[in-house]
Amino acid sequence: MSSQPITSAILLVGGFGTRLQPLTFSTPKPMLSVGGIPFTEHQIIKAREAGITEIVLATSFLAEVFEPYFGDGESFGIKISYAVEKVALGTGGAIAHAATRLKNSGPVVVFNGDVLSGHDLQRQMHLHLSKNSDVTLYLTEVPDARAYGVVEMDGSKIRTFNEKMENPPSKIINAGCYIFNRDIIESIPSGKVVSVERETFPDLLVQGKSLNGYIDNSYWLDIGTPSALLQATRDLISGEVQSAAFDALIATGDFEHRDDSLISKSATVSPDVELGGGTFVGHGAVIEPGVKLFGTFIGMQAAVGSQAELMDTFVADGSKIPGGFVASKQFFGYTSSISPITP
Repeated sequence: MSSQPITSAILLVGGFGTRLQPLTFSTPKPMLSVGGIPFTEHQIIKAREAGITEIVLATSFLAEVFEPYFGDGESFGIKISYAVEKVALGTGGAIAHAATRLKNSGPVVVFNGDVLSGHDLQRQMHLHLSKNSDVTLYLTEVPDARAYGVVEMDGSKIRTFNEKMENPPSKIINAGCYIFNRDIIESIPSGKVVSVERETFPDLLVQGKSLNGYIDNSYWLDIGTPSALLQATRDLISGEVQSAAFDALIATGDFEHRDDSLISKSATVSPDVELGGGTFVGHGAVIEPGVKLFGTFIGMQAAVGSQAELMDTFVADGSKIPGGFVASKQFFGYTSSISPITP
């Protein structure tokens, strides 16, 4: 077993979030709220809790949004720095670029910026070290693997890696968290567009490198669509998935559970309001009498007029919904018009 500890990480947060438009017109996907916290915060705290002491955020689209919130990481108990891509470099190019900002030595954990998981990162790290692996992938099993990178295994060894195919040879997929030895990252061409899924992983297998898979079938969700984003908040509120960042938010006492939903104590919510389906109500929001909210996200300082009914809907910070309005799977305040949620 290698004795070098794993204390460095890279978080890939440069994507455009096209499937989440219009939510991502002015906010990058990784900074959208999940359970009242920017999604990136969930991943940063997960890394910290596993023993990571430094993390580089690999940013591109709306890169300027991240640093004002996270700063140098002092308030989050981890050193945070930033690698800004002027042009998108793909997953491999982003990893190679961000790695130049790392200060520690040893293997590097790499997180995709759009996966909420309950997987045991420390066990993945242990497997990487115990197997003297070049790369260790977090894997999970899904009913339909066609939309994902799929692997075939021999024990913990990965024998094949195929990215998004119509007839996948297995249901075990790449779940979006990797551990790379430093020399493997250094072999990725610098300043070029490279996909680890389509190029690096298959090439490493051809070269005979040691790729291992850590299979964990606990909670896993790609938050890349509006419906999935709502599902992630719903699952955090219900306890379906655990997040140390979410636990810390609840511990502040600023929110309270009510009818399987989460309500800021600074919000004004009429006693007769009906809540359900993992609804989230942010700080300073006003929910008037007779309102029904199901599976809906209400932003800070937003207002919902009396007798309105909203289902599976996003209401942006500061937006106002008129009384009596009925909506399902809509966005309010993110564009000048109402847009339907698509799967």
